[in-house]
Amino acid sequence: MSFFYGFMLFVMAATLLPSVFYLGLYLVTGADEALERAAKMWNFLRAFTLLGFNITVWGNVIVGAWQLMH
Repeated sequence: MSFFYGFMLFVMAATLLPSVFYLGLYLVTGADEALERAAKMWNFLRAFTLLGFNITVWGNVIVGAWQLMH
């Protein structure tokens, strides 16, 4: 499970950092394309965060059910 946590941390950082970069670029230049890219990356980050949370929760549910059955 620690591999999964590390992988999800990497994926979330890989989407958060460009989002912050493009948001800063938008604030400095006012380019609408940068704001659109920041919003897209932010949405990907939200999706990956929810995916990681759901896998963690349901993984614990499955492990708990497995332990109760055996």
